Amino acid sequence: MVSFAKPLAPLLIVFLIISIVIGIGWDYFYAHHIDNYVLIGANIIFFLVFLLAFFMQKKALKNANPNVFIRSVMGGVMLKMFICIIAVMGYVLASGKSVNKISVFIAMFFYLIYLAVEVMILLKLNKQKNA
Repeated sequence: MVSFAKPLAPLLIVFLIISIVIGIGWDYFYAHHIDNYVLIGANIIFFLVFLLAFFMQKKALKNANPNVFIRSVMGGVMLKMFICIIAVMGYVLASGKSVNKISVFIAMFFYLIYLAVEVMILLKLNKQKNA
């Protein structure tokens, strides 16, 4: 049986690296009119959502029926999509006309990084017999 900590290590490392980059580049981002708080919020939201989706998919990998895994992947995609839409809409409504588009695009890049790490983890787990 694979422990929970080992497969989650890459996801946690990505979270920490992005957090450190935001912390180190705080003044740089501020000087280039990039909203640091949007980046921090996006990083936290993506980490939590991808963590939730990961646990859903890890549980589905143990099922003998492959359709369960496909349903969990599709459910995870829908969950991530709706939470991202809600977060962006909430940000747009809260900030009014002062929406920082650069921060939103950087947050989209964070999403792609988290997605790549999640796929990498699931591919490794899928290769194991007792995943």
